[in-house]
Amino acid sequence: MIKFRYLLPILLLLLVSCSQESAVEQAIEEIDISVQIDRFDLAFGKATPEDLPRLKRDYPFLFPERFHDSIWVNMMRDTINQELHAEVKKAFPDMQEEAEKIAHLFKHFKYYFPGFGAPRVVSVTSEVDYKNKVVVSDSLMLIALDTYLGEDHFFYDGLQVFLKKNFKKEMLLSDIAGSYARQLVPKPKGRTFLEQMLYYGKQLYLKDLVIPHTEEAYRMGYTLDEMQWAHNNEAQIWKYFLQQELLYDTDVQLRERFINIAPFSKFYLQLDQESPPQLGQYIGWQIVRQFAEKHPDISLKQLLQLPAQKLFQESNYKPRKPE
Repeated sequence: MIKFRYLLPILLLLLVSCSQESAVEQAIEEIDISVQIDRFDLAFGKATPEDLPRLKRDYPFLFPERFHDSIWVNMMRDTINQELHAEVKKAFPDMQEEAEKIAHLFKHFKYYFPGFGAPRVVSVTSEVDYKNKVVVSDSLMLIALDTYLGEDHFFYDGLQVFLKKNFKKEMLLSDIAGSYARQLVPKPKGRTFLEQMLYYGKQLYLKDLVIPHTEEAYRMGYTLDEMQWAHNNEAQIWKYFLQQELLYDTDVQLRERFINIAPFSKFYLQLDQESPPQLGQYIGWQIVRQFAEKHPDISLKQLLQLPAQKLFQESNYKPRKPE
């Protein structure tokens, strides 16, 4: 049992931490950013060939000059494309709620990166191009709404379960945050497994800060059960990485086994098919989190620039106990 004289300092630390977090969130709320989602998907879905010149004028970035107008006219008339637009309109009749959530996300980016400027947000359809669900640049963000219709939608029939499990509205903020994180986190200079883990760990930690109210599992792209499996087995995953001497290994197969999206991670053990994918990313995330907890004086920008080896050593990472 914890004696009272030890309990009091712990409670004071918790109160200070909560107060600091509250102050940060209050400062973020006061940032003046609003978002209106430009519904190109609706405009194109109801357009006729006569509307094409206006669409090209209003959205020049969506009409590459190398494509003849006949391409777009044929798309307008294509029955499958028409059905896709109808399903998107049914799923997203009004995007006011999404616009408010995106604005809240942008406020967080503005707080942590003062040079951040909110882009023009345009919703599109992409023939279910799930590798480019969200595309961002300095002044523009494209959201492919046909990749957020729900994992059981008939347009996704034939796709593997591990892919379409994230084709739902709940993943939108995580995907937006991830697109920016890939731009903000420097790519690893080396090829070790540790550097890969911490590269993705930094991205996930950035998500912690900019979408703090989003379900933790969605930040990782996990189901709730997959998240629980990772939490419960964190110590065993780490023990395996150490026993197999993987941290400084440069074998490219480690990316396929523990970093890239897949049905499951590959320990080459009987438990493989029970495990979620990308457990190397998950462990990297926990390492970065523990570093940040131990070094509150380090700014986010400094943390993102830290070499993997220094971050790892100074994290003094210890797997947490199963819940």
